[in-house]
Amino acid sequence: MRIGSLILIFGLLFGCTNNQESKLPDPLEAGWNNEAVCEVLEDNEQVRVLQCTFPPGVGHERHYHAAHFGYTVTGSTFRIKDTTGIREVNVPTGYSFYNEKIEWHEVLNIGADTAVFLIMEPK
Repeated sequence: MRIGSLILIFGLLFGCTNNQESKLPDPLEAGWNNEAVCEVLEDNEQVRVLQCTFPPGVGHERHYHAAHFGYTVTGSTFRIKDTTGIREVNVPTGYSFYNEKIEWHEVLNIGADTAVFLIMEPK
């Protein structure tokens, strides 16, 4: 077998074993209908802070999250799709959360209010 063939085979094998995270956008890169929903409030050596805004009917395309703390500035009701299925969740104002990692999820604001979240990602 020639070297070129071996390189191609290894590339295919290792390319198929990459986790889905590497193929998905992070929360800043992900948007909705080609429009950004998150903006950077702070980005330094210790943390990146995002503000993500979701008017009614606006969501966040499929994306992954590294470890992060989140805070709901203004809540609403969301349809969330992830590895566990699809569910509807009322996210109240003032709600906070921490996740070590989210392999992937996508959300849609199905409520009547514009929701605003702060996402803080330690580096």
